[in-house]
Amino acid sequence: MRLTGEMLIGQKRVKGSGPAIQAIDPKHNQPLDTLWHASSAEDLDRACALAQAAADDFRDTAPADRATFLEVIADEIEGLGNQLVTRATAESGLPEARIRGECDRTCGQLRMFARVVRKGEWLDVRVDPALPEREPMPRADLRQRKIALGPVAVFGASNFPLAFSVAGGDTASALAAGCPVIVKVHNAHPGTSELVGRAIQTAVDHCNLPEGVFSLLYDSDTAIGHALVMDPRIAAVGFTGSRRGGLALWQAAQSRPVPIPVYAEMSSINPVFALPSAVETRGADLGETFVASLSMGAGQFCTNPGLVIALEGPGLDAFIGAAQAAIGRSDAQTMLTPGISDAYRQSVSALANHERVTEIARGQTGIGPNDCQSGLFTTTAGDFLADETLQNEIFGASSLIVACADIDEMHRVARRLEGQLTVTLQLEDRDIPLAQSLMPILEDKAGRILANGWPTGVEVCDAMVHGGPFPATTDARTTSVGTAAIVRFLRPVCYQNLPNELLPRALRHDNPEAHPRLVDGQYQA
Repeated sequence: MRLTGEMLIGQKRVKGSGPAIQAIDPKHNQPLDTLWHASSAEDLDRACALAQAAADDFRDTAPADRATFLEVIADEIEGLGNQLVTRATAESGLPEARIRGECDRTCGQLRMFARVVRKGEWLDVRVDPALPEREPMPRADLRQRKIALGPVAVFGASNFPLAFSVAGGDTASALAAGCPVIVKVHNAHPGTSELVGRAIQTAVDHCNLPEGVFSLLYDSDTAIGHALVMDPRIAAVGFTGSRRGGLALWQAAQSRPVPIPVYAEMSSINPVFALPSAVETRGADLGETFVASLSMGAGQFCTNPGLVIALEGPGLDAFIGAAQAAIGRSDAQTMLTPGISDAYRQSVSALANHERVTEIARGQTGIGPNDCQSGLFTTTAGDFLADETLQNEIFGASSLIVACADIDEMHRVARRLEGQLTVTLQLEDRDIPLAQSLMPILEDKAGRILANGWPTGVEVCDAMVHGGPFPATTDARTTSVGTAAIVRFLRPVCYQNLPNELLPRALRHDNPEAHPRLVDGQYQA
């Protein structure tokens, strides 16, 4: 498939008229072939009009047909083969193996949502039949299902050019819910986005769906993204990226005459509580495995362990010694974009020069223009509590160790933490009482709590929560990974005393599609 440098508006490929966008190979700071041009206000209006026109029909597609659509998208993406892998590798600087794994994850996620749609539990069908003879008041016939919100704007992420981008979790879950999707491409990977977008466009055509089910727009700055959120035809937003970007979209959405939900996954430093017995018995091993997690993918994961909290003592000394040695051996890796690389260097420099912070170790320096040199730093609990800026996320392979004088200080640090995507407990059996005392605090702080592992690596499955209290996300009730992500793009509707012919198929008396139901308080599979 030849890259054309075009946006996708429904079934049409359209050349933009705005400023040029060109991908950069971050390994060499060299421009890649093909130019894209930013979408215009007219392009956005056309995409939104098509999405609005498609919304009712797409919402009412049979679950089996919508599931097939998701599976065809996965097939089309896989059919892109090496061309997609080569382009995504060039635009991101990520290793080929990582991109292939991300492609598998993206397609697996689409097929997972196809399974969800077919099972029908997402409709949350509830039926309370009429009780006309009930005393003292009769009960009406009441039936409830969930319906799609309407067109969804999805913003591609920088650090996952496939799994959190054009066909990533936000798009997959929105389409599964029955919502048309308009994607605003991330400028770091325009070619990857065009390839995947055309795969979705082909799937729309093959499945005979309304063309407005999917569109793909480009933007040279923030104007089109802002206008997309403000358009009255957009019903919800999915975003993965910086706190600054997510809050700007959230504030715009709340300023509309009719506000809409913005599901933004933003910043997190993913604290690790290394409890006393754990560091005493395996501090050196923990230091090694911690650095492996920290430096994975140049630290460009939203679940990167950017903070370690432990009690002062020999165990922590062993942990620090092992981590120091491992950091010193860690190779420099290419960061995603020149801008991300510059921001990382500035943030690490500011931390290294902080009067309350001590540098422990730096990784190997690289020869590439955007290589990431890992960094490890330490501070005391008292200094951490005195300066909120020490909680700021550094996007890259940098982490801060907070040394606590006693358990009371550890509790105080835990209570002061901002909302997080994850919190990790490294513990042994003797640490259980301390962990139990921390759990109520940590449950209020994070969307996922894990023990004796590291937070990098987010399993795509039913039970996963990839979300958390603000500022990790703008809505702590949701997840952007896992089957519960579909709930973000649905709302409940109750139907009272409607004739059977007016009821949606999922609520009709004969249940023609055999959806699971809660009937008069009893679950019926």
